[in-house]
Amino acid sequence: MPLDAEALAVLAQLAVVEPTRPARPATGEADRPARPQRAPQLPRGARRTGPVDDGHTPATQRLFYALKVPREIAGPLAQAQQKLKGNWRSVRPDQMHVTLAYLPAVPLERVADLKALGQRLAPQFQALDVRLRGTGYFPNEGSPRVWFVKVEAEGLDALAAALRAGIQALGLEIEELPFKGHITLARRKGPAPRVPPLTFDASWHAGSLTLQRSLLQKTGPIYEQAGAYRLREGPGPTAPPPPAPGVSEPGSPEPTPTSHPTQETP
Repeated sequence: MPLDAEALAVLAQLAVVEPTRPARPATGEADRPARPQRAPQLPRGARRTGPVDDGHTPATQRLFYALKVPREIAGPLAQAQQKLKGNWRSVRPDQMHVTLAYLPAVPLERVADLKALGQRLAPQFQALDVRLRGTGYFPNEGSPRVWFVKVEAEGLDALAAALRAGIQALGLEIEELPFKGHITLARRKGPAPRVPPLTFDASWHAGSLTLQRSLLQKTGPIYEQAGAYRLREGPGPTAPPPPAPGVSEPGSPEPTPTSHPTQETP
């Protein structure tokens, strides 16, 4: 019996077979592509000096010895900063300090040597009575980059010289420009008027020196304390600075500070 058109249409639909999808191969951990390993995290303040490969990447830190400026001294200096106009970037009061010796690139494994140096030298030097003087500009008033206030203290130059000689004896890189005691108040980042000279009648008793870590940020460097070392209280002879490598006797002391530092320190 011949089939009608409706029956033929039903048979045609039943004859359509969905194509078989290929089976997915089983995937185990061994079949997955290896994830790239992240570079090891460095301590705060460290900067990489070479490509990342096996986790033993050389890295350095910017460190410096300094006298921290106490709050009662930083307050009047912060008031003076209000006179700044234009593209001056003020140093925060809690970041103010007197740089004694600056190391631009210290390998991480040598930081402990600098801490030991501070512990060894600090008790050999008497605590300092630091006095503020007048303001000035680095490198000069005609083209200023830094606005600072000069500081003076009996024994300040000797302490800075001893730290620098000790650093050289360790074989570490150090900024070799002459030491000039000062506190950086602001850095110029563009056209800006200068502030007329100011003088301060203030002082503080510095009973310790610190080792600071400099962290570079877009808003300027931030300083983080890496160590603190107590200076000796009371009278007593000051120990001579340790000799530099290849020198049998310490060199002559640094020249007396003038009103203009010759370096731009942290």
